[in-house]
Amino acid sequence: MPITPTEKIWMDGELVDWDKATIHVLSHGLHYGTGAFEGIRAYPTSSGPAVFRLREHMVRLFNSCKIIMIDIPFSVEELINATVEVVRVNDHPDGCYVRPLVYLGYGEMGVNPLPAPVNVAIATWPWGAYLGENAVKNGARLKISSWRRHDPNAMPTAAKATGMYLNSGLAKIEALKSGYDEAIMLGPEGQVSEGTGENIFIVRDGVLVTPPSSEAGALPGVTQDSIVKIARDLGYEVRFEAMVRTDLYLADEAFMTGTAVEIVPIQSVDDRLVNDGRPGPITNIVRNTFNSAVRGELSQYESWLTRV
Repeated sequence: MPITPTEKIWMDGELVDWDKATIHVLSHGLHYGTGAFEGIRAYPTSSGPAVFRLREHMVRLFNSCKIIMIDIPFSVEELINATVEVVRVNDHPDGCYVRPLVYLGYGEMGVNPLPAPVNVAIATWPWGAYLGENAVKNGARLKISSWRRHDPNAMPTAAKATGMYLNSGLAKIEALKSGYDEAIMLGPEGQVSEGTGENIFIVRDGVLVTPPSSEAGALPGVTQDSIVKIARDLGYEVRFEAMVRTDLYLADEAFMTGTAVEIVPIQSVDDRLVNDGRPGPITNIVRNTFNSAVRGELSQYESWLTRV
């Protein structure tokens, strides 16, 4: 989706004009994918915008960097405060997307990343429905990709690292060129892992099931965790279980979760309708509760919001 420029981007402790937020062409991260990032959303509430699960996202960013051996020169608290500052400065009454990025910068070339400088940036911009309004309303058409999700002993799947997303990009291109909205990647052993940037849930006999990250290498999702909590609060059983592609074909309901995609029903997988192809009742109940929670309408989830 195209980016709508805003006023400022936070870079290494300073607010920089959008058009001046540049890096050197020989930055290490550009050549070798040495970096980590987060996707976060701020939502409109009755008292102004609020960032959803900001602390959890920042903790995951630090965990990603620990895994790939990058020392962030700021604390979690400093990056939380910086995020609030840039959301406020850019004036997002209707909410926005937030992209924190840690990357290795200019001054060192070669595969060894250790001597390279560490840079941090946080940008915000308006971003609507990631897969389009039709997918939100009617469900998305998915295909199983020929590109497998990383083996966790080849690439650390618990890290949201920049270079790893070439894998997702290849799967996305394949799906779009084949006429689908999104791809699902299988893990090294053929089990369902995740979409190109989403976790997967199915509903079977009233029980929600999502693949555990330890089975097929899916990134543990903050939105995924939110849906598990919401579903259990609503009285539904949630299980983390390995699944294969036919579990998707035969599910009563299926949906994707993620910061960018939010909650989107799955209409079909490999041209097989999920049930009757329409968003299911449990999907709708969980999604509606999530939408209320992120907008500050449910007091039990207030701790998930960082008010701006």
